[in-house]
Amino acid sequence: MEAKIAIQGIKGSFHHQVAQEYFEQVNDLDECMSFDDLVKSLVNNQAHKGVMALENSIAGSIIPNYALIDRNNLHIIGEHYLDIHMNLMVLKGQKIEDIKEVHSHPIALLQCAVFFSQYPHIKLVESGDTAETARRIQEQKLMGIGAVAAPIAAKLYDLEILAAGIHTVQSNKTRFVIVKTTNKELPKEQINKASIKFELDDTPGSLATVLNVMNNCKLNLTKIQSMPIIETPFQYSFFVDVIFEKYKHYEKAKNILALMTTHFKVLGEYKRGTP
Repeated sequence: MEAKIAIQGIKGSFHHQVAQEYFEQVNDLDECMSFDDLVKSLVNNQAHKGVMALENSIAGSIIPNYALIDRNNLHIIGEHYLDIHMNLMVLKGQKIEDIKEVHSHPIALLQCAVFFSQYPHIKLVESGDTAETARRIQEQKLMGIGAVAAPIAAKLYDLEILAAGIHTVQSNKTRFVIVKTTNKELPKEQINKASIKFELDDTPGSLATVLNVMNNCKLNLTKIQSMPIIETPFQYSFFVDVIFEKYKHYEKAKNILALMTTHFKVLGEYKRGTP
């Protein structure tokens, strides 16, 4: 049976683009309008795998998604980095002078603020999804309305790109993870990255001790994200990503950390993506 892939957003979204680039073939999509819905799709076995954004090079970590992965016992089985290219697209045959409004996700509009400051006649309108706006423009033949979305959306909904790469900071990458309800086992020699979670008491030097263990075991820390444990004041959960050359080095560190920390949990062991 062909695997159904859950994405946040609709066809033409950045999540859709990642699904197309990561998987060899994607014919069956579950389009979810929120990350909560994406998780429900996986937990309820409507979809087999999911694509979830986890951090952006400009905006930082999407912290609620860490909690979603942990709380629902999802497994990270891979990752993919995507260059985010924002484009202004409209129904064909229009010029930028004809555009009165541009609709898109608020984060997309924010990332393109400098570009739109050149066109004070254009009103910026927030919407729920970049690709959804592009689709609506085509379906309703909306003249004078533009969308800010990915190049894939222009192609999919037959829109003309009036201006490409309009985001202010040109180096704009998002890290996506591929998640599943069960762990996908790779041969150990192919695994060179892991995502783990643990908790520490508010004891001086406890985090430094953990980091020393990682260093001594030849692990390279690429990400650490702390989250307060709401039920227990002044205690924290730590979500950590590490890369390594040999699985045995990671395995040694994993065994030590499981003894040193509380609620130690492996969120995923997988092959690292190319940033």
